[in-house]
Formats: sequence, C-alpha cells, structure tokens
Amino acid sequence: MQIHESAENYLETILVLSRRNGQVRSIDIAGELAFSKPSVSVAMKNLRTNGYIAVDNDGYITLLEKGRAIAEKIYERHTLISDWLVRLGVDPEIAAEDACRIEHVISEESFEAIKSHASPQAEA
Repeated sequence: MQIHESAENYLETILVLSRRNGQVRSIDIAGELAFSKPSVSVAMKNLRTNGYIAVDNDGYITLLEKGRAIAEKIYERHTLISDWLVRLGVDPEIAAEDACRIEHVISEESFEAIKSHASPQAEA
C-alpha cells in the first residue's frame, strides 16, 4: 500500500472534508488545499484510476476501501503527532505543519511507540 505523499494528502483531505461537510467535490478539495482546479482534477483521475476513490455522475467523491484505509492512517498520524507536539509546548500552528510532514515519513514502528507513549492512558 505504498503511494506518494501527495496522494496521501488528497485522500486525507477527502476524509476530513467528508466528515466536516458530508459530501466532497473536487472544488472543495481545491479550496481546502489552495490548489488549482486542474491540478485537483488530474489527481482525482489518478486516484480513481488506481481504485482509491469513486466519483459519481454529480462529481461527488467517495473513498473506496483502500483509499479510506490510507486516509484514516494518515489522519490518525496527523492528529496524534500534532496533539502530542502541542502538549510538549509547540505552537499549535507549527505543530500542525510539522505533523503534516512527519506523518508521511515516520515508520510504523516509531509511530506505534509514540502512540503508546503519547496516548492519554499512558499519562494516567
């Protein structure tokens, strides 16, 4: 399940927007990421062709099983790392930016170690 960082970002954005708005279209993704509509259109075509998303006749985007798995994994990494950095005293905006970079390159082993250490249960 190895895909490029940009595809992971698109999938994560689709997940976040679908949770926030219920439905997602390419224009929503372009607005959220401040990308051009043509760039998003090309990315959506690639994600659709590779079986990560489905797009209906009205242009609404749905994560397919393998796309959702990646999106949820990246989103979990982002939120946990961002929250952890904030608890360590990092400014929330900087923490979110750093988490966005870290979430794509951290190994599963390192993430699981941070997760077990940073979880609220570990602090109890």
